[in-house]
Amino acid sequence: MEDFEDKKPVEVSPRQQSYTKPEGFVVGEYYHVYNRGVEKIDVFREEKDFRRFLKSLAEFNTSEPAYKIDRANRKGLNVDKRPYVEIIAYCLNPNHFHLLLKQAAESGISEFMRKIGTGYTMYFNKKYERTGALFQGKFKYSRVKTNEYLLYLSAYINLNCEVHGIAKAEKYMWCSFKEYISGKDILCRKNIIIEQFKNLDDYKKFTVENAFAAREKKEFDKLMSPSGNGRNSLAFRRRL
Repeated sequence: MEDFEDKKPVEVSPRQQSYTKPEGFVVGEYYHVYNRGVEKIDVFREEKDFRRFLKSLAEFNTSEPAYKIDRANRKGLNVDKRPYVEIIAYCLNPNHFHLLLKQAAESGISEFMRKIGTGYTMYFNKKYERTGALFQGKFKYSRVKTNEYLLYLSAYINLNCEVHGIAKAEKYMWCSFKEYISGKDILCRKNIIIEQFKNLDDYKKFTVENAFAAREKKEFDKLMSPSGNGRNSLAFRRRL
């Protein structure tokens, strides 16, 4: 990855390199992985749903079958949990999620997301008495090609709940921002990000600036869309 010294807000769309078909993930490389509910339905409807998905992120991050992990946990036994991925950052919003992942094993991301998708869909469909797909097709992803983009994505994902106007990230239980600013190691491997800043306050300032820029861009794109109350007209564009 390229060096990144000037940590100013980055004007780059996190979806500009997204794909719907797998293209061979590379061990040691970083990826932005995301998906949303089919027909934009809420896939996290209450606290238990969020907690179940976070538990899946922790327990499905291994080639060991889920039943072996559950049995070992109940008996207090150790289990070989060589990870598929390293989780760098995450955010769960009511109808979609974002993950920043580093592939740690061959086919790790593909297997990890398969287990997550299958396991959570089974849980959700049983709980809410529904059938069929829960997510909108196969997960989408973009490969992180520069350090600049990696840092930007950490901010975009950590404060994604603010980008969408859901809640302040410092008080939102379902994103990794609180883990970052607390300095605690819970689910994320954050050193690749945090070590590039003077201190946690420096990183916090960086995330806030980039989240603000991302939200402004989101509002502008919405304004310019066909449903933006006609403001995408040629006359309006000329005034910009």
